[in-house]
Amino acid sequence: MTASIENMKVMVIDDSNTIRRTAETLLTKAGCTVVTAVDGFDSLAKIADNRPDMIFVDIMMPRLDGYQTCALIKNNSEFSDIPVVMLSSKDGLFDKAKGRIVGADEYLTKPFSKNELFEVLERVTSGKLTSSADAAPAD
Repeated sequence: MTASIENMKVMVIDDSNTIRRTAETLLTKAGCTVVTAVDGFDSLAKIADNRPDMIFVDIMMPRLDGYQTCALIKNNSEFSDIPVVMLSSKDGLFDKAKGRIVGADEYLTKPFSKNELFEVLERVTSGKLTSSADAAPAD
């Protein structure tokens, strides 16, 4: 792991206990501090209290889904600079485009491997976000 990942404060928002624990374990072993939330509502106060360096958010969640959660984060001037990575079992173009519309910086398809998780972390911390590269090409 690079030094840029160590000491990062990362939030994982997912209603799946398995995904939360897997991501938490992998990130903690890499030297990150991890804060978890079970859904969008649960995450809002935790974001304000913990001010994470990066947020992973599941799309399909009860009460407040990932798109809504991402939009709330990105539309708040205090938190809009925090990179948000959408997590989803869907990898369709529509899902990715909708994530971009609400301000997501990256998109990670579940289930993800350790390497995929860290590749996204590396891109975000190095500023090499793929948002524009993954967008649909113009005619």
